[in-house]
Amino acid sequence: MSSHVRPTGSQTSLREANRALTVEAVRRHGGITQVELAGATGLSPATVSNIVKELTAAGTLAVSYAVRNGRRAVQVTLARGNGLVVGMHVGTRHLRIALADPSSSIVAEHHMPLAPDHYADASLDRAAFLLDDLLDRVGADSGEVRGIGIAVPAPIDPETGHTAVPGLMRGWDGVDIAHAVQQRVGCPASAGNDATLAGVAEAHTGVARGIPNVLYLRASHGIGGVVVRGGTPQIGRRGAGGEIGHVSIDPDGPLCRCGNRGCLESFVGAAALTAQLPAAYSHLNYADIISEASAGDPLCGRIVADAGRHIGLALASANNLLDVDLIVVGGELAETRELLLSPVRHSFERNAFGAVGSAPAVVAGELGVRAPLHGAIGLAVSALAI
Repeated sequence: MSSHVRPTGSQTSLREANRALTVEAVRRHGGITQVELAGATGLSPATVSNIVKELTAAGTLAVSYAVRNGRRAVQVTLARGNGLVVGMHVGTRHLRIALADPSSSIVAEHHMPLAPDHYADASLDRAAFLLDDLLDRVGADSGEVRGIGIAVPAPIDPETGHTAVPGLMRGWDGVDIAHAVQQRVGCPASAGNDATLAGVAEAHTGVARGIPNVLYLRASHGIGGVVVRGGTPQIGRRGAGGEIGHVSIDPDGPLCRCGNRGCLESFVGAAALTAQLPAAYSHLNYADIISEASAGDPLCGRIVADAGRHIGLALASANNLLDVDLIVVGGELAETRELLLSPVRHSFERNAFGAVGSAPAVVAGELGVRAPLHGAIGLAVSALAI
């Protein structure tokens, strides 16, 4: 064989890589013309045209025709034969929404920032508007939506649909969140705690899949967690099970927003970390601390490491009661990876009960900051009567 001829295996691998690149670009944009798809992927128009034909015949993609700049264009979307589900994550400072098919494959996704202490009515109105925009992007209508899952940063009482602990989400007390979304969108909706849903997502499709007993901790603006046994979250009588962020690690510590003293969140939540910044760093916010620590800034790195030490202490106490097989740490703070996880493990191993070497592994989540969104999609899918 001459040196300039590619082996068949390489050609096959290249075609598969180009198909995957094309599908990911369509998923990212929701709906995109073939010309735009060539620009987004860097592939030639002829290659894109062939791939779109192949994947349309296979039922992966769907095409329609649109007019762009006065010219007829081929619009490409992901195929959706069995309707759509919606995942929403209404976080402390952001809103993420995704459309997915009933197999949980994401079709389109978008997010936007939210103001601190955002109120339910305004935030849910924005969510409904964003959903309409996503549906328009993929050429769908609201009648194709079969269910919605909503993740929020507070435990949800399964009987009332309200937040289980007043004050954790200011402006949301007394709101039946699922019902409020259903009224706006017109299809069945379910709501759950974002940490709970993130933990379930990691157990079903993430780093903890196949593990019988998992303790998940979400380190974000607030701190939450859940125990997942056999794929099922253990949320307790009021839906507040797993609230490791409000376990006291110092009875004489600072006041927490829940009204207690010394909660883990009062040491490692976003407000606690930014409060440690000296005057020269006062322009930084929570996201900046994470990015600066990852970039090697020693002060921000120390703030993250100290947070890891507190988290490890709380995880050790929790595991002394629960004796799980694996501990997963997710959320924005876990994006610093070993800057956080190394001190978490050191503190955990120092304080955990049992012989050295017998403690469960402590690992970073696989689904990252989008884990609650995946969990919300899973909640919507699980509620479908298929």
